[in-house]
Amino acid sequence: MKWSSFRYLVKQGWHNMIFNRLMSLASVGVLTACLVITGAAVLLSENVGRYVDYLETLNEIVFFIDDAVPKEKIDEMNTKISQHENVSQCVFIPKSAAVEEMREQLGEYSSIMDEYAGEGNESNPLPASFRVSVKDVAKLSETVNTVNQMGLYTGTDEAGNPVEQNVFYKISSPSELSDTLVSLRRIVSYIGSGLVLVLGIVSIVVIGNTIRLTVFARRKDINIMKFVGATNAFIRLPFFVEGMTVGAISGLLASGLVVGIYYGIEQALLSPEAMWLNEFTRCMVPFTQVIQPITIGFVLFGVVIGGIGCTMSIRKHLKV
Repeated sequence: MKWSSFRYLVKQGWHNMIFNRLMSLASVGVLTACLVITGAAVLLSENVGRYVDYLETLNEIVFFIDDAVPKEKIDEMNTKISQHENVSQCVFIPKSAAVEEMREQLGEYSSIMDEYAGEGNESNPLPASFRVSVKDVAKLSETVNTVNQMGLYTGTDEAGNPVEQNVFYKISSPSELSDTLVSLRRIVSYIGSGLVLVLGIVSIVVIGNTIRLTVFARRKDINIMKFVGATNAFIRLPFFVEGMTVGAISGLLASGLVVGIYYGIEQALLSPEAMWLNEFTRCMVPFTQVIQPITIGFVLFGVVIGGIGCTMSIRKHLKV
């Protein structure tokens, strides 16, 4: 195809868009609204995911160790727990360190714990413990059960008879919180994916209807072009230009709206009045990292949706 012919067909596509400006405006409006909702769903899903990841780092299982457990057994358990596939970190907290932590928590009343301080202080009522962080919070309950089974060993009672004992006398695990976080992430992911799919289909249908009206309005011209030997590509190109232009304009408008709204929300969350949301704000995707992906993604998404809508409409309604 010659360059002059290509320019003519591109201009013809833009002319069609202006000629059917009411439907073109409707297509731009609907597609822009779809992209804005899609962008909001994607950003919400990303920010919730980042916050869930942050909360997962706070998930810590504490295995409290029975005072009667020998040091050799404690060292053995430390090695076994650290080698577990879902354990990212295992820290042993001796009784003396537990006292020091309690002193820090008590602040000005730390003197209460003075009589229990020191290594080997037999009056220390606080237990030693293992603090375990997991890699996958979805397997938290499974990890707790596995480590608890590791703690079983055969000891002896006061009479010297063998008896099954456990290294741990108590386990503190945020299992309910982890289940909630996993469910929250799954729900947000499903909703976001569902919105993208549904709104994408709606956009394709709307743009397809616009192209269909253009095809119907120019059906006589198309027949004449076929009679004089015009190729299918020659006839299709203006409609592709029209659909992709509508998509590109919608992408630019939607990206401007989404980025502007996101910036406003970020500034509102950074204000002193929203300090109680400080943890969530700290996990948000920075505004500077949102502009480029949103703009490029929306324009490309709009162009692709416009092209798909055009293709479907031409295949179904344009007899060439």
